[in-house]
Amino acid sequence: MAMSPSATPTTDATRRALLQGLGALALVGCGPRRPPAAPGGGALERIAEARWAHGLDVGGTPADGLSGIDYDSRRGEYLLLSDDRSDKAPARYYAARWDHPADDSVPVPLRMQPLLQADGSPWPPRARAVAGVPVPDPEALRLRPDTDTLLWTSEGDVPRNFGPALYESSRDGRLLRTFRLPAMFDTDPAGRRGPRDNLSFEGLALTPDARQAWVAMENALIEDGPIPTLDAPGGPCRFTCVDLARGTAMRQIAYVPDAIPLRPLVPGSYADNGVSEILMLDAHRLLVLERAYAAGRGNSLRLYAIDTREASDTLDVDALRPGNHRPAPKTLIADFATLGLARLDNSEGMCWGPPLPDGRRLLMVVSDDNFNPLQITQFAAFAFKDPTA
Repeated sequence: MAMSPSATPTTDATRRALLQGLGALALVGCGPRRPPAAPGGGALERIAEARWAHGLDVGGTPADGLSGIDYDSRRGEYLLLSDDRSDKAPARYYAARWDHPADDSVPVPLRMQPLLQADGSPWPPRARAVAGVPVPDPEALRLRPDTDTLLWTSEGDVPRNFGPALYESSRDGRLLRTFRLPAMFDTDPAGRRGPRDNLSFEGLALTPDARQAWVAMENALIEDGPIPTLDAPGGPCRFTCVDLARGTAMRQIAYVPDAIPLRPLVPGSYADNGVSEILMLDAHRLLVLERAYAAGRGNSLRLYAIDTREASDTLDVDALRPGNHRPAPKTLIADFATLGLARLDNSEGMCWGPPLPDGRRLLMVVSDDNFNPLQITQFAAFAFKDPTA
């Protein structure tokens, strides 16, 4: 969840101080490449955009904070994950249909489904959480078509000493398993290493064969480098590949997010940038969405492509430093500021929809309004033509 223009999360003071105080990590050869020109236009062509009203009631809950989206081709439905930490209503996801995206149509909400704990009860709000019991911060969602189960991530809760997590749940919300993750993602009460609060498992991608899942950090682990600043890229984010059958990490690569692309209207006020979602292009290539915000200027969205085979394995690297790993080179696919959207907001969800009649792929993007009436829940549909194939 990114900072909203008017309601600042409790972690933002820390994040703002880090943005201003941490230096840059020098990495060579990580600048984005430009793709070859795609015949007939760019990689993304806007088809439609639509919005849900703020606080839209679905199943007695506010359908806000949409941070993850995936498409269920069997049912023709989109699954939408809310990043509510059970504060407004218990952790949950929604189902919706948008059969023919057009500017005069709106996705139709169908139902709400709570996400449940292992004992079948809803997750408690943080205000009533028992010591030692995590309250998830849901961020990304993928449907496993082979098992008809849901993979979803939590950014954890560093102040309460809970690190990020990858879960698997049934369609009716029952928690089936929690994946074993490398110890590097454990929290450190001393704050010397591990994930930063609200900057961990923001993205999730499922390989086409549904045998592995990639989980993506929003920003670097503390020991790997700083978060992005206005003048320098951030330290490398770790993208971890998990073998779903064994339930363990099998590989990991590094990805370097851009420097913050927009300067705040008032110098010294809040600005950030990080990875907000990932999506498989094929068995080895990923789309990476970087989402930035600058106070008084708004949001910036950039879409990149990477080939996971071009990066070295960092799973056994204790701390990422220049020279001890090779980050994934990235190719700029699209700057959303050029795509004709009425507004750019805090887009955090991205998935493939049904194939388009002309053979191109339908790319769906949804924004998280942070439960803030000054922001929007925006659905954007694009025709995608791969310029890097």
